Amino acid sequence: MKVLLTRPEGRNQQMADALTQLGIGYHLCPLLEITPSNTPPKASFFSADKLVFISANAVYFAANNLNNHFPMHCEYFAVGEATQMALAEYQVVSQSAPSSQQDSEGLLSLSQLQDVELQKITIVRGEGGRETLAQTLSERGANVDYWQVYQRSKPALDPKSVCQQWQDLGIDTLVLTSGEALANLMELVPKELFAWLRSCHMIVPSHRVQVQAISQGFHRVSNANGASTQAILTALAL
Repeated sequence: MKVLLTRPEGRNQQMADALTQLGIGYHLCPLLEITPSNTPPKASFFSADKLVFISANAVYFAANNLNNHFPMHCEYFAVGEATQMALAEYQVVSQSAPSSQQDSEGLLSLSQLQDVELQKITIVRGEGGRETLAQTLSERGANVDYWQVYQRSKPALDPKSVCQQWQDLGIDTLVLTSGEALANLMELVPKELFAWLRSCHMIVPSHRVQVQAISQGFHRVSNANGASTQAILTALAL
């Protein structure tokens, strides 16, 4: 097994360390670039009854903006275990989506998010994310706002040299922790290499991204039900 780790720059270290300890080879090639939006929080963030964090990146960029001081009067929610662990680094206790479904739909199944009529909820995320969470919470009567703390972009990579390197290294397993990374992968790889690409084992963080991968012709797709290192290692059967 030779694993391709594709998280943004600086977000692969924990997984890389775990693979090194297990004697598994890996290669780093970020397929997403994350940069801060430098947008200050609105007043609604500080008056919210509930704060929902979409990703670990949302936590880290918010923390930087807040000088590591999170408000403590409200309830915190994390879409997945990795996000929950990121909040814990700042002594923030949060509720996470069930381990069986670590995505927006899983978070929405929590009892604490059922009766939210007239509650103020701020969702902390990157620019241009999914709207499912906000739409559903609004339908349940909540007043929903966003704080968009980072932007996503596609790294500048040379398709031929990158893909040749992957093949030369014997990459046979891909870890993709978002739908955007998968979309960037499909744009990057030349069509003549699709047969090789689709022969690889792909690890994805949710049912939604699994469906997306299957629709792109991948047959060996494992849903880790989360983006944490342990969830991914379990999906890799390690």
